[in-house]
Amino acid sequence: MTNKINIETARHSLSHVMAAAVMEMFPETKLAIGPAIENGFYYDFDLPRTLIPEDLAILEKKMRSITAGEYIFESRKEPSEKSIEFWKAAKQNYKVELVKDLGRSFDSAQDDSGSNAVTFYDIKDAKSGKILFVDLCAGPHVESTKELRGIGWKLDKIAGAYWKGDEKNKMLQRIYGLAFESDKELAEFVKNKEEAEKRDHRNLGRELDLFSFHPESPGMPFWHEKGMIIWNILEVFGKKLRKKHGYIEIKTPIMAKSILFKTSGHWDHYKESMFYFDVEEESYCIKPMDCPFNIKIYQTKPRSYRDLPIRYTEIGRVFRNEKSGELAGLFRVREITQDDSHIFVAKEHVKSEIVRLLEMVKEFYGALTLKPEFFLSTRPDDFMGEIKAWDEAEKDLIEALKSQKIDYKLKEKDGAFYGPKIDVNIKDVFGRSWQVATIQLDFQLPGRFGCEYNDEDGKTKTPVLIHAAVFGSFERMIGILIEHFGGVFPVWLAPVQAIILPIADRHIGYAKKVAEELAKDGIRVTVDDRSESVGRKIRDAEMQKIPFMLIVGDKEEAESKVALRKYGEGDKGQMEIQELIKSLK
Repeated sequence: MTNKINIETARHSLSHVMAAAVMEMFPETKLAIGPAIENGFYYDFDLPRTLIPEDLAILEKKMRSITAGEYIFESRKEPSEKSIEFWKAAKQNYKVELVKDLGRSFDSAQDDSGSNAVTFYDIKDAKSGKILFVDLCAGPHVESTKELRGIGWKLDKIAGAYWKGDEKNKMLQRIYGLAFESDKELAEFVKNKEEAEKRDHRNLGRELDLFSFHPESPGMPFWHEKGMIIWNILEVFGKKLRKKHGYIEIKTPIMAKSILFKTSGHWDHYKESMFYFDVEEESYCIKPMDCPFNIKIYQTKPRSYRDLPIRYTEIGRVFRNEKSGELAGLFRVREITQDDSHIFVAKEHVKSEIVRLLEMVKEFYGALTLKPEFFLSTRPDDFMGEIKAWDEAEKDLIEALKSQKIDYKLKEKDGAFYGPKIDVNIKDVFGRSWQVATIQLDFQLPGRFGCEYNDEDGKTKTPVLIHAAVFGSFERMIGILIEHFGGVFPVWLAPVQAIILPIADRHIGYAKKVAEELAKDGIRVTVDDRSESVGRKIRDAEMQKIPFMLIVGDKEEAESKVALRKYGEGDKGQMEIQELIKSLK
């Protein structure tokens, strides 16, 4: 293309082209919404029948016929009353509802008469002016279908989607499409997407015997032995990191009376995402956050400026009533295990404490060979407290980021209701961005709970509270790592680091002796003593993605050696036991 197209605009325009193709195939279709999204676009439809994968090829052919034609995108404005009449006549009930819901807040201008005006976009024949498709939309769109011919796009998949995202509403059919600036970019994305699907943590979790999910406990994983090995390694690593930085480990209950959450503000701001129930005429909540509980420990005795900072940390299990349709493997669960920390500091020490946390984040993700990206999330619309305090908090976070020479981006209005925060994202092997760690500055909760300390002059002051999680959540982090490494974990994180494969039954004794030697040095090792061929044992070990396979037969036993085979690299020759242990460690 001679002129570089705005890919977001192109994606949005393709969603309208797709809707036009669907209307041609199913004239009785009820249209919902169709925005541009990351990597492409989608449109939600109420259709007369359930779509099948073969329908995508038919619809894509119809779409390419439209983009090959001479069609223009043209906007016009109509009074909302006239718009409602139009959509009613067209029997498009979802569009009628949209116009009514949005009203004067709809992204539109008033017409000359001063009444509400909403925007329509027509796809029309450039020569005859005949309208092919009409939609309710604020735009923008490309000027004509000519602009869509040079980009790479294709229809991707069919999914279900509740109208307005509410599970109480009707389930619609959503068609996803992919769109990029060139066919080359599209092909590269599709290739990576196919590889990512092979790495789906839900499948690998089952195949590698790490965890499972069961319908009796939706959204809450059951961790198997191998999964717990990974979990415990990360937990120990995190605890060592915090101990080095002066954190005190605590443990708090998983439920409390609702008064605790009414004081914290969670009851007003977060109730719909909480599990709660009545016992003996008292309302109890299963905790969605650890912070109110940590505050109660702070309040158990008088505090002085000499005590600060107080750095609490706990492996906190919290429970959130996520909608069933939003649950997604380890990435979206109802039981969340956090490496949670709450630091009580004097106001003048906020910056230095944030710097300490940023150093921890860089150290942790460096060990995992993941590069963190930093975002400053600012005051949301439903904030609690004074704007002045918010401004000061945001300034402290910015200064800490700058002092560490950290480049960061803004997430406008994405802070927690009680304070601004630094969010940390990581990119995996496919370049996908995941939100993990968070550092939240809170000037609100200590005041709501009446937290105090005596300063050097004997005056009573309110501490500042910093909420921090370096992993984010164990569940989400492990899911990310499974997909990032494709189940091929680095040796220090692999549930089984080595497996010994005796060639025949007579070699099992020697295999177990070697296993004992390795286990003494802390190496996670197992023996495959099945009556199978060594070739079958190697294949099975490869399927389990075990880093080292140690084959033993007559020659290896006679020379007190093993034949080493590395995952993904093949045979490495014979090696003495102590040399192998040294290499593994």
